Amino acid sequence: MASRYLLALSLMMAGMSTQAGTLSGTVKGEAGAPQAGTMVRVTEDRPNGNSITVYCDAQGRFLLKTSLKGALKARLRQPYYEDLEESITLQSDAVLTRTYVLKKMGDAQAISDSLPAGYHFGHLPFETAVGSPFTKYQFQRDCLTCHQLGNALTRVPRSAESWATTIQRMHAYLGNFDVELRERRAKLLAAGFDGNPLAVRPAFPVDPLIFKAAVYEYPLPRAYSPHDAAVSETDGWVYIVDQGADFMAAVNLATGTSHYIPHPAQGVQSHGPTEMGGGVLHGPHSLAMAPDGKWYTTNSFSQRIGVFNPKSMQWEDSITIGGHAAYPHTIRFDKHGIAWFTLAQSEQVGRLDPKTREVKLIDLPALRSTGIAGVTVPYGIDVSPIDGTVWYTRLFGDKIGRIEPQTLQLKEYDSPVRGPRRMRFDKEGSLWITGFSDGILARVRPKPFAASEGFTSELYRLPEFTAGYQPAPYALGINPKTQEVWINENLTDRIFRFIPKAKRFVVYPMPLRGTYTRDFSFTKDGKACTSNDPVPPAALEGGVQELICIEP
Repeated sequence: MASRYLLALSLMMAGMSTQAGTLSGTVKGEAGAPQAGTMVRVTEDRPNGNSITVYCDAQGRFLLKTSLKGALKARLRQPYYEDLEESITLQSDAVLTRTYVLKKMGDAQAISDSLPAGYHFGHLPFETAVGSPFTKYQFQRDCLTCHQLGNALTRVPRSAESWATTIQRMHAYLGNFDVELRERRAKLLAAGFDGNPLAVRPAFPVDPLIFKAAVYEYPLPRAYSPHDAAVSETDGWVYIVDQGADFMAAVNLATGTSHYIPHPAQGVQSHGPTEMGGGVLHGPHSLAMAPDGKWYTTNSFSQRIGVFNPKSMQWEDSITIGGHAAYPHTIRFDKHGIAWFTLAQSEQVGRLDPKTREVKLIDLPALRSTGIAGVTVPYGIDVSPIDGTVWYTRLFGDKIGRIEPQTLQLKEYDSPVRGPRRMRFDKEGSLWITGFSDGILARVRPKPFAASEGFTSELYRLPEFTAGYQPAPYALGINPKTQEVWINENLTDRIFRFIPKAKRFVVYPMPLRGTYTRDFSFTKDGKACTSNDPVPPAALEGGVQELICIEP
């Protein structure tokens, strides 16, 4: 077995670029058992250095080849074991071999602190009565929309009075001013986050499909809220809109360097919420590339559609949406070059023709919010590759709808999942939806527009790792080559990949605690890229937002 491994290592090294160095070796526990799935992470030893992480195989072996060189920091992380860190020096073509021994955690508080946010959040004293605003699924949708609850930043013991101030700001952001609701919620949080260690011990199985994977991290030190990220099919760079810092970040994956292009004021004077960093004018939230090669962005605070030209690396004149439009949210293009976008706070879907810059607004049917939000929050949107119909979700309405693009006639249906967030079509015309409140992935098969039923659906529950602690799937992306579904799950510091043919999930642990990813996009060589953007930045381990790309 060892000889086969050494042969494989020598073959891989023979095919490496001359610029690559290699760190290889074995990880075991104190009793000598191999530590499958251990994350071995190497980071440039400088402020905001880039990183690469690989996973140990079933025998505890790892092989990490990287263009990072010079002074590096190696860190090993495995559930229920203490982190192990080492400073190393690695030059081009150099090979370092290590044997690492991990020490089991013995302190209950240390174990508790190492658990992902979802287990601290799931431990809160939720109510179970149907319709209560204090059930877990309702709390999950109401309070985890932009960040985690239960991470190191938010689980610090606080009084109910202190929590009430935070909740007032959060509820007001969603248009809810119910004082009694706020006070009861504050008491629940104060009682649940008491500082005592958790007794729950989730089991995290290791999937053999992760053994050959790698995770690349590109820190964004100037970012406050790098929201959606998208890979350009033209130049291969990743472009990221920062809602809290009003800029476009452009990351060159080949060099690992980032560029920041501020959004000019363009006559806008009103500011976004102070909790987004203060002084924000536009708040770009989502982006999509039009046939003209420009990025079009939903500027959530200025009620405009931004236009960014990657050839000149400049923002062009933005497009005023008009009407009573509020909070443009997610944007997608159809095959005719028409942009469709949701408006989260004005119960609308927008249609934009980039050639004429004409905007049409489609009012959605009146619907009562099922959560704390004053509106139902139209959220995700995508366009069918089969018939061109436009589908959208209403996060706080538990509805999905579709629009006939020529007549703008629309129909709405009960969502197959609670808390439907983002959605994506695959090339066969199946629509995949995340159920944020339920921890479920839905596959929707649309029927013809005239059909009263609208669709059929199949539901796939994400792994919980321990009963009663369902994950929070936020957004998703479809790999254009494999048609596999990549899911941004934001309570367990993990990414989920769903293989439709096998109907199974592959789970990738992420290197940083507090991970909260947004939207997936894919490179030509198959990497799945997303921003790591909990709000505020201090919620992420290390305090610096980042772009991550997973090589499966």
